Amino acid sequence: MTVLEFTTEQREALEAGFSDSLEISGPSRSGKTTVLRARAERFAREIGERCLFAEHPCELLALARAVLEAAQTPVRIVDEIEARRLFANIAQPLLDLDWPELTSGAVDPDVAALRMPDRFLEAAYRLIRKLRDANVDPQTFLDRSLAGATEFYANPPNFAHAALIAATKDAYRDSLDVSPQELARQYRREIDLVKIFHRLYATYVTSLHGSDALCESDAVALALDRLRERPSLAEAMHTRFAHVFIDDMQEATPAQRALLDAVYGDPLRNVSFAGDAKAATSRFRGARPEIALAGATRTISLAQAAARPELTLHRAKTQAAEAAFVAERVRDELERGVPADDIAILFRTSADVQTYLDALLDRDIPAAAAGDVNVFTDRRALDAIALLWNVWDPFRHDWLLRTLAGAALSLSDGSIATLCGDPPDPQTALFAPDPEAAPTARVSRWDPKRDVRLGWNVLRGEADVSLNEHARDRIRRFRTLRSAWVDAMTLLPLHAFVRKVWSEGLAADGPPGSARARAQQHVLHYLLQRMLTLQRGRPEATLGDLLADIAERAQTDGESCEAVLEPGFVHLLNIDEARGRAFAFVAIPDARAGSFPRWYVPDAFLWSPKLGMIPRENAGAERASRTAKFSYYLYRTKARDAYNAQERCAFEYALARARTRALVTAYGPATRGITAPEFLEELRAAR
Repeated sequence: MTVLEFTTEQREALEAGFSDSLEISGPSRSGKTTVLRARAERFAREIGERCLFAEHPCELLALARAVLEAAQTPVRIVDEIEARRLFANIAQPLLDLDWPELTSGAVDPDVAALRMPDRFLEAAYRLIRKLRDANVDPQTFLDRSLAGATEFYANPPNFAHAALIAATKDAYRDSLDVSPQELARQYRREIDLVKIFHRLYATYVTSLHGSDALCESDAVALALDRLRERPSLAEAMHTRFAHVFIDDMQEATPAQRALLDAVYGDPLRNVSFAGDAKAATSRFRGARPEIALAGATRTISLAQAAARPELTLHRAKTQAAEAAFVAERVRDELERGVPADDIAILFRTSADVQTYLDALLDRDIPAAAAGDVNVFTDRRALDAIALLWNVWDPFRHDWLLRTLAGAALSLSDGSIATLCGDPPDPQTALFAPDPEAAPTARVSRWDPKRDVRLGWNVLRGEADVSLNEHARDRIRRFRTLRSAWVDAMTLLPLHAFVRKVWSEGLAADGPPGSARARAQQHVLHYLLQRMLTLQRGRPEATLGDLLADIAERAQTDGESCEAVLEPGFVHLLNIDEARGRAFAFVAIPDARAGSFPRWYVPDAFLWSPKLGMIPRENAGAERASRTAKFSYYLYRTKARDAYNAQERCAFEYALARARTRALVTAYGPATRGITAPEFLEELRAAR
């Protein structure tokens, strides 16, 4: 919808003054973002840089940082992985059972999930993040948890109700067979869990006040605390940001909305936002559209564009066949003249899309994955990381073997076996302590008792005589290159050193100019940018420190790859990275139960403002694996149905990204759609 198509009322609302707040509502692709940007551009012409435009509520971090700067509270924003490390350090005394409450016996440590410390920390961290986003402080958590536990166990529901039994899976129906004594025992365990979690949560919040390292949600929470302590900071923010514009407001958390209210008042003033409650895809991560989208003084309601994309459905027998079908359709679109960057392949999560990416590259179609994909697990990135490990520590044989077997050296299994064996000269003492220090930049880690055959044979060349001519030449070339790289490591800045190693040591992933070669360069460019970002956060870190950090990040699910749509590339994105974007052709592969939508897997413990803490696992001398309260909560809130409804919103949003044509595919036989719906079959039935 263009500005010329607005009604008189809509135009008046759009042209409302600075002090008004405006909500722009409407379904997907109704033009909300276009209208919001038009209003922002109009204000920017008048007040310049005093406008803040946030493409997503998470970008309200800029407002939080401005509040903290005005309050003279220096902060350093860290990512989720670093935040989890900080939380783990804070929680270590709990895991060591070193709290006075535990050592004195006042609190029983045998509570839900604590018997598996890693799982407990992960679940506790996720719940703390949700509490921070929900604007629930530790004392409020404690009060509501104790009140909720008392109310629930003092007046328990009818666990023998037919509807409750029918809604509970067979494997967990034994959790409903509880006596008054068992309920009393579960109550005591829950109270102990509440006390432990409150102490952990309060310690975490207190530690943040003395630290400059904050993640996004902690920065918002701390900014709210500063505004409550010093209401005058709001006036300073009016001067800094005279008007705020926020897109996709339905994804805002209560804490983000509270920050806006604290700065701009209730009702909101000087705030314009666009959103659609039906398009919210982050409810289970903390979004509350019913709170975020309330309170505007004026509203514009836009209608959906009349044109709907042409839809094709396809189910293949195998994933490889499905990926090939999608790739062929993409090639058809390219032959029609559709630009590659106007084509998107959307997934619920892009963490594991290699099969679909390879199908495109095999057809010489440049493609790149972005979103919640971990670049540190990409095959091309691992080859590049291996070379850096070879420079820093050649006795990390896992990385050295990757290089030897990689495309640049391509040593056979026989040659690698020779390098792993004893040299032909039996006098060479490879297992005895050597007076010569190990040629690694990490000398402090050197242990002379370590098996170092492969590293010494590659670096010294004692086994060269046993290699064939081609293998010997390649090893000697690598040895020469590595020696030069070791010197360059101390002489060049990180970006220049890394480029030198990769340009000299990596083999091109395909002929020059091919899709695979271009995709490889795209991955290497992003990998280097991530390394430089990590270095800026730790300027004192050595190359080994960065590589160790990368190795840890490769094992987590917190890494993400920013979606910068590069011209000439087909992009494989997760739904969240496609927000606010539209493409001529959109493919949604893997639309099957368990993938899109994903299975609903409840966390180790949940929290409700009314019922308090809801532990999943029945700790202690349990008769059932689940608590009765957890089974009842899932039934009462219909959590699985709500989760599937969120997934359906995400699917509809993905379809709405297509302007002209859309393709939905899946592979394998369809399920009955009981636990999770089959979106492809639902579309087929509707047609």
